[in-house]
Amino acid sequence: MHSWNFDDMPDLSGRTAVVTGANSGIGAVTALALARSGARTVLACRDPERGQRALDAVRRAAPRSDSHLVRLDLADLASVAEAAGTIAEAVDGRLDLLVNNAGVMALPPLRTADGFEMQFGTNHLGHFALTLRLLPVLGVRGPARVVTVSSLAHRFGRIDLDDLNAERAYGAWRAYGQSKLANLLFTAELDRRARAEGRDLLSLAAHPGLSATELGQAGPRLAGRNWAARLERTTRLFTQPASAGALPTLYAATLPGAPGGSYYGPGRLGETRGAPAPARKSSRARDGDMARALWDVSARLTGTGPGLV
Repeated sequence: MHSWNFDDMPDLSGRTAVVTGANSGIGAVTALALARSGARTVLACRDPERGQRALDAVRRAAPRSDSHLVRLDLADLASVAEAAGTIAEAVDGRLDLLVNNAGVMALPPLRTADGFEMQFGTNHLGHFALTLRLLPVLGVRGPARVVTVSSLAHRFGRIDLDDLNAERAYGAWRAYGQSKLANLLFTAELDRRARAEGRDLLSLAAHPGLSATELGQAGPRLAGRNWAARLERTTRLFTQPASAGALPTLYAATLPGAPGGSYYGPGRLGETRGAPAPARKSSRARDGDMARALWDVSARLTGTGPGLV
């Protein structure tokens, strides 16, 4: 059976894509693959220096690509609003693909610029606000997709609407699981609302399985546990490279006929590695009532309004 890979990506000439967290890991691979396939690609990155290095790498590997850098700090809603405005202006009123890829994992207790728990605020609320602020250019002049990157960790996640910011108690992995579950609930509700409005917009999700990226090192380092960061690097012996981990995202982004609300991940060894395939959602990720409630709370917390009704 043929396994889907980079060579199966369609020609994306004339289409414009934005990838958050494109400075390293899966985001960098995703941005490069889209650029090589002809897409005009915007790398949305928090660190301007690392973002510039990633942009330079894309331009070297895909010299005929039209690639740009935009500063985006998902942990700061003012930065999100500014980046969305810059992107909307740069894409000339039409954005074909938004890849909500950036994220943080298993951090010590930290707060965003707006006072939210860092993982929920970055992984979910930042991307929620970015997507809603880009709705005026998504799916209004031709078909568009939003692909949000979740995780296997969503399976142990629970949404606590009464304590979304972990003010009563904090657990690094519990907060991460909640944020990744929120990604899937957002994906489903965005797709439902887009269909209800008749907008030509598909919302899909993907996860990278167990992939070797820098994501797992930030938490231990911020907590002062350098030994844990070194241990995390050792576990890369059991993971697949970022190039493989990016394939489910690219599959969701470009597969012709992919249904809205779909979720993809690696197809082998319990979805930890292998070629892209449909992935399993937990029962909590299929809770439509919770998806609607989380959307309403997220709209209030981010000050974006409901976006789509």
